[in-house]
Amino acid sequence: MSDGTPPRLPLDWIAAALRRERTRAGLSLTELAKRAGIAKSTLSQLEAATGNPSMETIWALAVALGVPFSALVEPPAPAVQVIRAGRGPTVHSEQSSYAATLLSASPPGARRDIYGVGLEPGTVRSSAPHIPGTVEHIVVSAGRVEAGPVGESVRLGPGDYMAYRGDVPHTYEALEPGTEFVLIMQHV
Repeated sequence: MSDGTPPRLPLDWIAAALRRERTRAGLSLTELAKRAGIAKSTLSQLEAATGNPSMETIWALAVALGVPFSALVEPPAPAVQVIRAGRGPTVHSEQSSYAATLLSASPPGARRDIYGVGLEPGTVRSSAPHIPGTVEHIVVSAGRVEAGPVGESVRLGPGDYMAYRGDVPHTYEALEPGTEFVLIMQHV
């Protein structure tokens, strides 16, 4: 603000986070207020986005809920996330033309990552086994690829889907220029 006063946290963010975390913990208003050492009426006002919480109150609630302070005050994640083609954090293989763009990292509690992969003919991308229980899912969007566990690879074209163990050695080889696919790594 122009008068030097720091901006207040949006009360609706805190209210939504409190309700979400209290529900996740399976606590009643009364029980959470008791654990945090605050009045039930104060907690009720906060969840209704009508209170004016201090840092100490939010901190006490975070401790009582067993969550980081930031879980109660960080802005909500956008409902829609878009990563345009050719953008996003990309890593390139030193062994082949394989380039993977992370589209979605695994959020807390989930164990999966989503990549957009581009691959050109002429080299094979060999992958060492990932952690035990890993399953890879591929959906081809352009070109043709041969992929899968060593000795069990399959040729795929646009629209084809494949799932296979990622905890064994596996390979990817483009059979046409401009080969692209979505790779979902699921860690069980």
